[in-house]
Amino acid sequence: MKLQSTSNTQIETPCIRNCCLDEKDICIGCGRHVDEIVQWRSYSDAQRKVLMSRAKNRKQQRV
Repeated sequence: MKLQSTSNTQIETPCIRNCCLDEKDICIGCGRHVDEIVQWRSYSDAQRKVLMSRAKNRKQQRV
């Protein structure tokens, strides 16, 4: 998980520029649902951490 180097540390997007949605609208690159991708900027760091965990689990289940 990358962190920006600013005074207000924020978790950066997990996007790996491999954007392609599956039949459930989950990105095969980062594991986020399309709604999570669109709303990413409005999430708090705590919400982003939860989302990162969910995305990681989705990607692991795909294997």
